[in-house]
Order: sequence, then structure tokens, then C-alpha cells
Amino acid sequence: MKFGPVAIKDAEGALLAHAVTIGSKRLRKAHRLSVDDVSALRAAGISEVIAARLDDDDLDENEAAARIVRAIGFEGIECKEPSTGRVNLHALAAGVFTVDAALIDRINLIDPAVTIATLNNYCAVEGGQMVATVKIIPFAVSKSIVAQVEDACRGSEIFSVSAFRPKRVSIIQTELPTLKPSVLDKTVRVTQDRLSRSGSRVVAERRTAHSAEAVAGQITPLLQDSDMVLVFGASAMSDFDDVIPAAIRLAGGTVVRAGMPVDPGNLIVLGTIGGKHVIGAPGCARSPKENGFDWVLDRLLAGIEVGDRDIAAMGVGGLLMEIASRPQPREASPGSRRPNVEIVLLAAGRSSRMGGPNKLLALFDGVPLVRHVAERCVASRAAGVIAVTGHQSARVDTALSGLDLRIVENAEFATGLASSLKVGIASVSEGMAGAMIVLGDMPGVLSSDLDRLISAFVADGGHSIVRATFEGRRGNPV
Repeated sequence: MKFGPVAIKDAEGALLAHAVTIGSKRLRKAHRLSVDDVSALRAAGISEVIAARLDDDDLDENEAAARIVRAIGFEGIECKEPSTGRVNLHALAAGVFTVDAALIDRINLIDPAVTIATLNNYCAVEGGQMVATVKIIPFAVSKSIVAQVEDACRGSEIFSVSAFRPKRVSIIQTELPTLKPSVLDKTVRVTQDRLSRSGSRVVAERRTAHSAEAVAGQITPLLQDSDMVLVFGASAMSDFDDVIPAAIRLAGGTVVRAGMPVDPGNLIVLGTIGGKHVIGAPGCARSPKENGFDWVLDRLLAGIEVGDRDIAAMGVGGLLMEIASRPQPREASPGSRRPNVEIVLLAAGRSSRMGGPNKLLALFDGVPLVRHVAERCVASRAAGVIAVTGHQSARVDTALSGLDLRIVENAEFATGLASSLKVGIASVSEGMAGAMIVLGDMPGVLSSDLDRLISAFVADGGHSIVRATFEGRRGNPV
């Protein structure tokens, strides 16, 4: 391929390096110049353009990208049509993405003209989410380079998405006088939320004494009607013969691993009984924030076996964000580590489109919808949460009772959302760098989603407006 200035008389068939405007007509970057284009450029007084001219041995960027994708072995993934030298690959269903990282590295070393980028190995993905992209950097690449990439790909499955398989999950929680029942109740709700993206569900919950004998006595009958049992101890594991690992052995099982090199998540226990998994959850699993428990649980729900060596290999990248509820933070801090961002939760609407009932009070897994959203706001990295109420404010206040948030009432809620925005923003604490607007009827938005928005705001020094988008479309509230 030859790249550089091209005289107009020689430009037919060349690919434009930069967009060119001729009157009302715009020729886009990478546009192949036709006879008519050349005539129009000459008539506009343009004598040369910066362009690429392909050699006989070249493949244009789209053809090259398409050929490489055809050579790649993948499963549970669909590829889009090539455009501007790029082919994007998306998960067909929610699951866990796996990739042969060493092979990707070898391909990316063949020539800088060919690049493959992917998500991290073993990350959980949603259906339709982009998991990888193949990009040709220049406008064309030689056939020999593409052939080398095809040879490297041949016979190998480079990446795949193992779809989640819905499972029936039972929960055992041990009790001690120091543990509040409300904590146990919240644990069940958080766990069901965790399981929901895989289509799994909690089918039973048992509460028992904090002893190996008591836990073992619950595990055995629960496994008869469950695919998996999760055990939440009232006290964290402090020894490999502590309550949960001992209970697994007493129930006739095997402890695969006690402890993992992921923090938060160090104190996990993984065992098997009769081919079914029993997980002793670390204390951080009571929080919706990502931790090592998720890494093990997601793989098992996707049908990916997890052994001792698999967990041992999780150390690199295993230092995760701090869990706010952690009793002993890794490092003492002279001040708050939470960003100066408060959430304004809009919960004043009349649900007029529903034609009657207040959707914010509708039960969602037995909990009012607005409380679901508020719990995720409270569990996020935000410095505080302000709930703006209005319509049926007394009932909404009751639904939010007990949560660590401030409630302010918008007396003019009937005038529309703008009035609630004004009330909410006016209530933001002094010293805050920003406010995040969250709607009260979006239970699919997780604390981790809110944290990503906050992190983007903080990373830019609090000088940008950050909005959520999905496949280029702006999310609510815009």
C-alpha cells in the first residue's frame, strides 16, 4: 500500500485518508474515489489529496478484518459486519467470557496492522455485550500478514462465552448474638440479586447455630432439592478447620479450597458433596460490590469447573476495591476515601403512565421497587443519598425507612420532574463536587453501574458531565 499525497489526475480508486467537503457533498474518510468524485474535486480547485492506493497484494481493511474473524474459533459469540476495518464480537447470552490470552498476544505480535482486543479472561458478561473487537489499523494490509494470522488461529478456539445455567440455590446462615436479623435479611436479598442475572434463584434459606454440626445437619437435606448451597457464617473463617470447612467434611464432602488470593474475598471456602458445590461465602459477599465470591460463583453458574489451581491463579488482578462495610480496612485513612459525589434519587412521580398504582411501591421480589433502587444507591461509592419524594410521600418514606439516606419532599411534584431536580440539587451537601441523578424505578441498575459513573467523574477531576450510554444511546435520565 502506498500512502501520501496523490495528484487528482491519479486519484481514481484511491482511499481518502481524511474527509473532504465539496460544496454540499462530503466525501468521508476511507471513501474510494470514483471518476465523478475526481471530477468534482478538480472542479473545486483541489489538485491533490492525501490517500492510500492499494497494491495487488493488499486486502482492504474490511475484507482483511472479515477474513481474520472467519479464521477465529469462537463459541457463544456473534460477529457484526465489518466497518472501517473493524469487526465487533458480541455475547449471544449472559455468561462468562474466556479467552486464550497467550494466543491473542501471539497474534498481536505478528504485525501492528492487525489488532485484537478483548475483555478480561473469565469476566461475566450480559447478552449482547461486546466481548472482543478485531481492528485493521491502516486502510489495507498485505495478504501475507492476514495469512499468518489465519495460520495462528487455525484449529484453536480463541474465545468463547459460556452461558449461565439457571440453578436452584439454597442459603444457610449461622447466627450469633452479635449479628442482627436485618443483616441476614439483607444477605438473602443481595444474594438473590447476584443470582438473578444467571436466571438462578434462592429456593430455601435456613438459619442455624454457628457450629460445624449444625451447619452439616442443614447441608445434607438442602442438597436434595438444590443444585448448590451457599453458607454465610456469622463469624469469618479463621482456620482451615473452622466451622464451614469442618461442616463440609462432616456432611461427607471434600474441601476443594479454603482461602483465595482475591481481596475482598480472601476467606472463601469451596467444597463439593456428591458432585454439587457448597460455597462458604466470605463476609464481603453480603455486599453487592464485586469481590472474589463473584469470581467463583459466576464460573460455577456458567458450568465452568473451579479447582484449587484455578483459584490460586486469581492473584494477579485480585486486589479489588475496598468494601465500605469492611470492619478492618486494609489501610487507615486520615479522611474519607469516598468521592465527593452524592446521589439524588428521584422518587416523587405519580406513575401516570401506569394508569393508577404507584409503581415505586410495587413489590419486586417482595421488596418495594424504590427500596431496591435505594439500597443499591446506598451500597455504592457515593458519599450520600438524597431521596426526593412527593406523590404518596408518606408511603414512599415508609418503604425507605431504615436506610442510610436523607429524604426531602417536593411539594410541587405534580409540575413534573424538573421541580424534583431543583429540590434534589438544592439539598446536595456543601463541599460535594457533583451529584448523580438516579431514577427510582430502575431495579436493573446495580451499585457497580453507579460506581462506574462515579469513577469516570472522579477520574476526570470532577470537571465533566458523565452520562450512561448503551450501544451509543443515552440512558435515562438524559
